[in-house]
Amino acid sequence: MATDDHSAAGAQLTLDRRLDLAAAGALRLAFLDRRGQPVSVDAGGVAHLGALALQVLMAAAAHWRQAGIALTFAARSAAFDAALSTFAVPIVELESRGSACA
Repeated sequence: MATDDHSAAGAQLTLDRRLDLAAAGALRLAFLDRRGQPVSVDAGGVAHLGALALQVLMAAAAHWRQAGIALTFAARSAAFDAALSTFAVPIVELESRGSACA
């Protein structure tokens, strides 16, 4: 599901190419594994983003925002951005800049 790249500065999470119903559970677990630390998400290879996976991303963003921890997107594919547009979800809804911008 995701590349495990943890460091003192935070963690990298590389999303799967297809984020659908079958991928949502693993996506949730990947975020749970990174709780409490800044996360940089790479969505550059995403070809499909389904509603349930988007819901997982939105829940993660809400949790990171509430905790005052950064959750950012380092890369986004055109398909990822198109899906966000289709669902009418701006990228700012999926990010948290941490306590410095809270």
